Amino acid sequence: MTTQPIACLAGIALTASIAAGLAASPAAAQKKPAMEKCYGVAKAGKNDCAAGPGTSCAGTSTRDYQGDAWKLVPKGSCEKIVTPKGKGSLKPIKR
Repeated sequence: MTTQPIACLAGIALTASIAAGLAASPAAAQKKPAMEKCYGVAKAGKNDCAAGPGTSCAGTSTRDYQGDAWKLVPKGSCEKIVTPKGKGSLKPIKR
């Protein structure tokens, strides 16, 4: 009973999976859409950062659509987002 063919096949499979992973990595990074900060579109506690005085950062907005809290959205979509309190903004807004 020889284990050489099994070891050889295992080595080939491992090499192929490593090569596939390396080839997929750069392509996956290129497919990430550009993002932008969009103020006034996050629900309470769902912001990505900048939630005004008295808050620390991500997840600290205290009310829905808070004007000084932002959420990352695909670039070019922010000002098209409509909430019950108005549209999204690329700059902090008073709400």
